[in-house]
Amino acid sequence: MGAEGEGEARTGALLDNLRVAVVMLDTSGRVLLWSPLAEDVLGWAGEHIVGRRVTGLLGGEREAEAESILGELLRTGRWDGILALRHRDGHTVHVETRASLLVDGDGRPFVLASIVETSRLRTLEHDLAALDSLFDASPLGVAIFDRELRYVRINEALASMNGIPAADHLGRTVRDVLGPTFAEELTELQRNVLVTGRPVIDLVAVAPGGKGFRSLSYHRLVDRSGRVLGISATVMDVTERVRDATKAERARHRLTLLDELGSRIAGELDVRRAVEALASAVVPTFADYSGVILHAGIDEGGELPTMPYSESRPMRQLGVAAVHWGPEVSRMLRVGSTVTFTPKSVFGTVLTTGEPRLISSAEEILGATTYPDDPRALAAVELGITSILVLPLRARGVVLGLLVVSRGRGREAFDHDDLALAMEIADRAGTALDNARLYVREREGALMLQRSLLPQLVPEPPGVAIAFRYVPAGSGAEVGGDWFDVIPLAGGRIAFVVGDVMGHGLGAAATMGRLRTAVRTLAGLDMPPDELLRRVNDLGDDLAQSQVEGWMATAVYAVYDPSTRRCAIAQAGHLPPVLVEQGDPDRCEARLLDLPTGVPLGVGGERFETTELDVPDGAVLVLYTDGLVEARGQDLSTGLDRLRDSLCRRLDSLEEACDEVLDSMDPGREPDDVALLMARLGGLPAGSTAAWTFPAEAGAVRLARRRVRDTLVEWGLAPLSDVTVLLVSELVTNSLRYAHGPIGVRMVRGTSLLVEVSDPLPDPPRERVAADDDEGGRGLQLVAGASRRWGTRHGPLGKTVWFELALP
Repeated sequence: MGAEGEGEARTGALLDNLRVAVVMLDTSGRVLLWSPLAEDVLGWAGEHIVGRRVTGLLGGEREAEAESILGELLRTGRWDGILALRHRDGHTVHVETRASLLVDGDGRPFVLASIVETSRLRTLEHDLAALDSLFDASPLGVAIFDRELRYVRINEALASMNGIPAADHLGRTVRDVLGPTFAEELTELQRNVLVTGRPVIDLVAVAPGGKGFRSLSYHRLVDRSGRVLGISATVMDVTERVRDATKAERARHRLTLLDELGSRIAGELDVRRAVEALASAVVPTFADYSGVILHAGIDEGGELPTMPYSESRPMRQLGVAAVHWGPEVSRMLRVGSTVTFTPKSVFGTVLTTGEPRLISSAEEILGATTYPDDPRALAAVELGITSILVLPLRARGVVLGLLVVSRGRGREAFDHDDLALAMEIADRAGTALDNARLYVREREGALMLQRSLLPQLVPEPPGVAIAFRYVPAGSGAEVGGDWFDVIPLAGGRIAFVVGDVMGHGLGAAATMGRLRTAVRTLAGLDMPPDELLRRVNDLGDDLAQSQVEGWMATAVYAVYDPSTRRCAIAQAGHLPPVLVEQGDPDRCEARLLDLPTGVPLGVGGERFETTELDVPDGAVLVLYTDGLVEARGQDLSTGLDRLRDSLCRRLDSLEEACDEVLDSMDPGREPDDVALLMARLGGLPAGSTAAWTFPAEAGAVRLARRRVRDTLVEWGLAPLSDVTVLLVSELVTNSLRYAHGPIGVRMVRGTSLLVEVSDPLPDPPRERVAADDDEGGRGLQLVAGASRRWGTRHGPLGKTVWFELALP
């Protein structure tokens, strides 16, 4: 860039703003020359003022002052001062005047004066004073560069920052002053501001020599005429700001890491998954490699160690993570391997004392090994690991295990701030792992209790085939109170029950056990389903874990009689059963039974209703809990439709049908237990039953004996004739003695021989001890002693006394 603009007319320059007027006078004070700017300042045109004495501009009353000034000028050769001149329009204009006595080429003297309005001059002086103050008093570094990017002006603050006197900057570029290494990018930046006019504001750069940081701001300088003069620079030492920002960023990063760790493992209720989440949470944000080592058994809910660490207590490496995997990493981080440490090693010391250790050199890494040439330590050295943190995972004052994190080459080694953060991570993780351990232990205990209360084998009377499944909730969820049961009843009938206790955990499992026991006990009394549910409901607080908490459960109870192919069902707030009918291989219908829903058990105040229905031969009754059909964000009807669709696919095998139903469950379903019970309901084989009705007459006993004996011979059960005939005689005789109406006798051949005697009398017989001289009263004693089991049940028209005999 050269002397741009030379010889060109420019507006907006400094002199244009000052408006410096030039006036030439002779020695008598007459105006010889009146410049156009003088006309602009005072309003008098040249033709009006040239040839006149200048003293007229001061006013007639100040002529003496004007003569005095002219005399001093002629005497001394110059005069400086402020004059109050009269503007043509009458107002006064104060001007700063500089006058000199000169001589022309002919030796004639003349006066040359320049005048400037004092208002404009004072404004310029103030601006210059402000600029000087900015340069001299500002704590910021300030500099002006010309169009060649050379220092034109620099204040002491910036000179002090650069460590070079201000005078040594002038006329030189940043490259000349600070050297090419630091100034290369800075010079390009300055040139870009000079050319484009785009300012740079608060650009943070490393200070010369790499010590500290500076904030740089550049603006292009343009005069009033638009001519580019150069650039200005403002420099501020922001070392503390950058350090504070770095600390704040590190603190934010640490909070983020802690938050991420908390979100990953706080809600994790499986120790193994929590360990894996912990290992992966610190890589790569905090470390390059990580491993979690726990005392054996803790991942399975085992007890915390009570004795100081020793080599006899095995440790297991469960969770690992790495920025990249390779043979060396696999040797160093062996998932699932058993690990032992000597008590005096770094790892053993941390396990014993519960205090963390920082290993910051390869020598320390090799020295921290359990035994010479430990492949894990050698692999760590081969990977270029430069620092390791060995952190205790503590909970309730006990060390559960270790969190070991490490960094390799190319990454800043761990410092004490990192150690403090890592210990906070380890302490939070230790608490979370202990919570998961306790949950695993409670869950395993609840599962063990629940499995012990559920039937492992179920009876299958003639005409009925049964399959069942129980699926506990996932490991991240608590055990529920779902249960099922299959209960054999008198007369070859069978009861099915499925229920769900509200709540989770050991409390729900214990309530489920009490509820199952109550149902089984009441089922033995052979009462209708609605009556059984009513009595269970009446038990009230006896079934609750505590009277304060109360209890609630849903249940469905069904009784099926293979001899009549009738099923009686009652519900207590439970989901409706499904009845699957398959007429032929191409037609299958799975329908929800339309039954009175009832209210859950434990609510009280409502009656339950029994519904009886005839069941087609081979139909399948499906009972289940809500975990099978409920899914997050879905309507319940969607899950019920999915269940119905899946039931017809494998109906030829109930076991396969159960598996098919479980496979069809929605992956997004709620984490809840699932109980599923499927029963294929059929009739007894032909010729398996025989029934008679006898009038209440004296010959009824003889006729009943004959019919029973003949039937047993026909069934090939002649060895049972004598005892069966004897017991039937006793029961029919009792009916003749106390009842007034027809007497029914029914025999069923299945896995045992069932005999029933019924009459219209509603009161059940009572067994009593007969004296030696009593003629009667021994009938029920005889039945009880000779049969495998016996009992009574109520019916709609009276009572039934039944007994079973084992088949020969």
